[in-house]
Amino acid sequence: MDVPAHVDALQAAGHRLVEVAATTAPDTPVPTCPGWTVRDLVRHLGGIHAWATIFVAERRVEPIAQDLEELVGGWPPDTELVGWYGALHRRLVATLAAAPPDLECFTFLAAPSPLAMWARRQAHETSIHRIDAEAAVGQLTAFPAGLAADGIDELLTAFLTRPGRGPRAPQRTALLVEPVDHVERWLVTFDEHTCRTERHTGHATGPADATVTGAATDLYAWVWNRPSIGAVSIYGDETVAATWRATSQVRWR
Repeated sequence: MDVPAHVDALQAAGHRLVEVAATTAPDTPVPTCPGWTVRDLVRHLGGIHAWATIFVAERRVEPIAQDLEELVGGWPPDTELVGWYGALHRRLVATLAAAPPDLECFTFLAAPSPLAMWARRQAHETSIHRIDAEAAVGQLTAFPAGLAADGIDELLTAFLTRPGRGPRAPQRTALLVEPVDHVERWLVTFDEHTCRTERHTGHATGPADATVTGAATDLYAWVWNRPSIGAVSIYGDETVAATWRATSQVRWR
């Protein structure tokens, strides 16, 4: 996927989140983010959009020390929450769409360029939180296979390289993530201290203790510890999948 495709995905995910939030009570619990309500979810994502926009629009090269509430000047009242989020979402989409390819600014994940990182990260940040909003009302919808596979790749090859994010096991453990509708697959190997991912094309991979397989859209949700629409099958040592769920810090906020 390229920057315009990620911006399109960001736009679509944000529109869907607005659609759900506009017809849902703000204090509705979000089961995929224990302790959160739809209000908390929309506030968080709006703050993240504002945060990301600053780096791209201002070419900022240093991290931001403020928390999200301070950054946005305080949370809006419930009656204005969806409109507030929509405006921040539109501004981020427009900022990314207008940014030059040679943009230089702060980043925190590996990517071909700062612009590519921010477009990709915000596309998947918003897509995963779209699942959270849908889970709150029991109306899950699928993602295109290409976007879902790209999201799996971003998590496994980039996001999990951040300190403390990857799964952990007392001994070397390998999990193969294998979509049935995409050519790539990912072998994630982890132990008590490290986590690394190998991307493969075709069926030649290293040995795995377990394989998780299904449609890319369902595996996308699964690796992020979110509910899927279709079936996800696990072959081999089923405790590996349980370890992933218990120790991978990807139910992040």
